[in-house]
Amino acid sequence: MVNFNDKVNFIWKIAELLRGPYKPEKYGDVILPMAVLRRFDCLLADTKDEVLEMAANDVPPAILESISGHRFYNKSKFDFQKLLDDPDNIRVNFESYILGFSSNIREIVENFEFINEIKKLDDNNLLFLVIKEFANIDLHPDLVSNQEMGYIFEELIRRFSENAEAGDHYTPREVIELMVNLIFNGLEDELTIPGKIFTIGDFACGTGGMMSVASNYIKDLNPDAQVEVFGQEINNQSYAICKSDILIKGQEEKNIIFGDSFTQDGHKDLKVRFALMNPPFGVDWKRSRTFIENEHKQLGFDGRFGAGLPRTSDGSLLFLQHMLSKRMEDEKGSRMAIIFNGSPLFTGDAGSGESEIRRWIIENDFLEGIVALPNDLFYNTGIATYIWILTNRKNDDILKGPIRKGKIQLVDATSFFKKMRKSLGSKRNEISKKHIEEITRIYGDFKEGEYCKIFDNKDFGYLKVTIERPLRLNFQISEERIENLYSESAFSKLYDEDKVQELELEKEKMTIKKKDFKTLEKLYEGKELQDNILSVLRENISDKLYKNRDEFEGVLKDLFKDIKLPNALFKAVLTGLSERDETADYCIKGKKKEPDTSLRDTETIPLSLDVDGYRADTSEHIKKEKENILDYVEREVAPHVKEFWIDHSKTRIGYEIPFTRYFYKYEKLRPFKEIMAEVIELEKEIREEIERIND
Repeated sequence: MVNFNDKVNFIWKIAELLRGPYKPEKYGDVILPMAVLRRFDCLLADTKDEVLEMAANDVPPAILESISGHRFYNKSKFDFQKLLDDPDNIRVNFESYILGFSSNIREIVENFEFINEIKKLDDNNLLFLVIKEFANIDLHPDLVSNQEMGYIFEELIRRFSENAEAGDHYTPREVIELMVNLIFNGLEDELTIPGKIFTIGDFACGTGGMMSVASNYIKDLNPDAQVEVFGQEINNQSYAICKSDILIKGQEEKNIIFGDSFTQDGHKDLKVRFALMNPPFGVDWKRSRTFIENEHKQLGFDGRFGAGLPRTSDGSLLFLQHMLSKRMEDEKGSRMAIIFNGSPLFTGDAGSGESEIRRWIIENDFLEGIVALPNDLFYNTGIATYIWILTNRKNDDILKGPIRKGKIQLVDATSFFKKMRKSLGSKRNEISKKHIEEITRIYGDFKEGEYCKIFDNKDFGYLKVTIERPLRLNFQISEERIENLYSESAFSKLYDEDKVQELELEKEKMTIKKKDFKTLEKLYEGKELQDNILSVLRENISDKLYKNRDEFEGVLKDLFKDIKLPNALFKAVLTGLSERDETADYCIKGKKKEPDTSLRDTETIPLSLDVDGYRADTSEHIKKEKENILDYVEREVAPHVKEFWIDHSKTRIGYEIPFTRYFYKYEKLRPFKEIMAEVIELEKEIREEIERIND
């Protein structure tokens, strides 16, 4: 890490050479692929001559890979230094140099879409200069470790992407280190088994930082371990960098897939022991909607999205379901961590897609814990963020640590940070090594305290019960109530005066369209119908008050026997002439009292109040639950409402995690005198400023 900033600053100076032909946010289109190519160039330098000698004999690629010592090679006679020997043919020679790479490296260059940039650089007399500057920096892994190179790439991307969408963000390494510590917490015995194979997945992997940190953690503990990483990334530049890193490390390049994880699951049958993800916050999934909805409907829980679909404006919980679909079902299962903003904790009412996904996760005991992070940790967003830790094998053996089965742990780590000397975009805070250790300790201890709360799974569930009250109306044909008809949509939309004037003007100018003639004709017919209705009602204005809806309906039908009113319009007239009246007869629908929708209310009943829960589908259990609900509602509602009933068909189960509520700390209000003194002082300053301006 010693040379990290020096290398970044050196490369950034090269980037500034592009000013003019390139805008700053486009520097990455040149600098990132050039940095990757230079790293490959340095890596292959030691075996270059041997590879060229064998390539002249037209040997198979496998032999060239064997000689290069890597899963790639370059059989071009050029390297960065030799390219500088012929500045007049720099573009042709550089393109020849790129074509000399093995196909896997050429695919990386293609994903950078770099060929067009080569022409642009050459046209602006910048190509030779950029190659020359990169030739002066040695990026060989002996001098720049893979970890350091990862930092370099991420810092460069951060600088190039400072104006990116808030949802598209790169995860600071200290946050990744915390995530890795949390999912590996307590697994030291397993992680140190000699020769053990570990699988790690990240299905929105960016440049591969999470997989890299997790791999290093295991390797530091167990140098003999085999670590296999699997990633997928939709951004072509990030994918190219990630794949470059994988190749340099000698890992399986085929395990890194380019494409949309939602519609092109590149690891369809994969199951991993560990997974980490930081998907985009609030990502819109409208473009993938048809595919996702089809999978949800056709495959259900045999697919990835069986638990439910969130609103299309935020696909965070789709990523979570996708990640959980990669869980192993063996004895150890999987441990996973994902970063979210606050939305997945509580967005969506009972029965909504979001709530149903939370319900599935919690009722299946997948959610182990959530850690609230400090604000201002990310480079281009300062919003609140959370790490969710998930597993399908919670510990239930006291000998192996705290029993987590059926429990969810919340850790408030919002105060565990230090201010940075210099902000980097929106990133003003960072988590130190000591903070990471302390947060990990609190999480691992699994003990209630100032920063840790422990709950039963059902503490986050609730029943949303619909309370109905009877509809009781009186009716009268009066001038005041006749005017109420204009508030009824079915009546008012019969005639739109503004629209008529607009169309008449177009008709006068002879610019009216054919279809609008019919619209105008329909509006005039509507006006005639309105007038007829009003005329009938005004001819029958009376002081008589009807307190039975069926009786008044009969009166109204008799009045309009010569005018055929559609059902919706008849209902609008009936409603317009009504008023709520607790002394009136009940409105009956079928054989039951009709509910008054304007008085409809809901009660939220915590599942934790009921020992048995509300999950079973047996009629006996539901009957018991209905009795429990009635007991609760009688106690909470009856003292305030004269008559009500529960519509059990509308009862829904919901789940939400109101994280901040559990860690709320009351702050005593400042004394009134102190506040007023400040107000008076501010008023004085304002008056002085106004006087100064007037003078």
